[in-house]
Amino acid sequence: MTLVGKKSFIVMTLLIPVLILLVGCVPVLLAYVNNSADTSVTRIAVIDETGRYAGALKNNTNYRFVPLSGQNVKNPHDFYKAAGESLDAVIVIPADVENSQQVSLYSEKTMGQNILSYVTRCLNDTLRNAKIAAMGDPELLSKMEQAQVETQVKSIKWDEKGDEQEQSAGLASVIGMVLAFLTYTFVLSYGAMIMNSVVEEKTNRIVEVIVSSCRPMELMMGKIIGVGLVGLTQFAIWVVLLSIGSAILGLVGGASMVANPEAVTAGMNLPGEAGAAGAISEINTAIASINWLSLLGNFVVYFIGGYLLYASLFAGFGSAVDQASDSSQFTMPIILVMVIALYAGIACIENPNGPMAEWCSIIPFTSPVVMMVRLPFDVPWWQLLLSIVLLYATALGCIWLSARIYRTGILLYGKKRSFKEVLKWVR
Repeated sequence: MTLVGKKSFIVMTLLIPVLILLVGCVPVLLAYVNNSADTSVTRIAVIDETGRYAGALKNNTNYRFVPLSGQNVKNPHDFYKAAGESLDAVIVIPADVENSQQVSLYSEKTMGQNILSYVTRCLNDTLRNAKIAAMGDPELLSKMEQAQVETQVKSIKWDEKGDEQEQSAGLASVIGMVLAFLTYTFVLSYGAMIMNSVVEEKTNRIVEVIVSSCRPMELMMGKIIGVGLVGLTQFAIWVVLLSIGSAILGLVGGASMVANPEAVTAGMNLPGEAGAAGAISEINTAIASINWLSLLGNFVVYFIGGYLLYASLFAGFGSAVDQASDSSQFTMPIILVMVIALYAGIACIENPNGPMAEWCSIIPFTSPVVMMVRLPFDVPWWQLLLSIVLLYATALGCIWLSARIYRTGILLYGKKRSFKEVLKWVR
């Protein structure tokens, strides 16, 4: 209750969902603002030394092209200077462009990637068609256009009844990685919080008064359970706020698409309203294909198991030092194992059902993180059950081990302890 009542807890609990939603919607929002508010036009002179390709550069709302004959312009820089402020850049299409496949854009300021990409797209198709026409087969171009194929692979899974349901491997990977990172962050941050609390009580000699009225095991478990409930409370608040925020953003985004589909989809490579509607429909279908109840339920189960395992180790080793600055020799191995678990989870994204993913999701010290990556991909029930049993069995073993360290370490002061001495406490 003390932790939940702090202003820092309240601020961070409310701020983090807002930041997550902003990270998700900022790219679309920026694309909308950029394309709806940008009224500037870039004026570009096109010096075509071939006399054939300047027409390929078509004007649009952002660019105005002025085609010129290459024979009339000897020096692009002099021409640019003479034009004054009426030009922003000069494009030179050399006479050997068909062989060199290189076009130069001159300007006094660095041009953005958008103009370079636009010019490249326009000239690529024109030069390709010119080369095909030069081969002397008038039907070759139409045959090549008919032969172009763009294959889209849809991922469809069967349920227990054999019904088909479309799914998205990309969305599953993102969700798995987010849950893995949340588990890593929660376990590490709250475990460190317990260690700091143990060290603080020991430094202030408060623990000597507390253990006179309760057993050290009860004190350690009370601390672990209390801080763990704080983490679950924060996670529950995040789920509610993110659900409400996503629903609101979905309504606002749908209204924006109806009002101005071109501006919304300009930065998303979607062909107007139909493309946006199709993409949004696919995203909604992929989200609906995920069993959120099972996913979030297993997240809580693995968070509790992983938290008990690592928090007990933090509490036990925290009791062996007199100040937080001396705890690195004990906490570094724990943190290193957590980092290895996170990197293993990242490595398993490409192949969530491979041997490494299966083993790392069963080993108790890495399973809380790696299993989060695998859960959206329908883990076999026996692997899930085995992983949970081993995780909680190991957590209980670590609690017993840490309790033996804790009951001795909390009342010893004035000396740095080594691993050898801590092992003596266990025996």
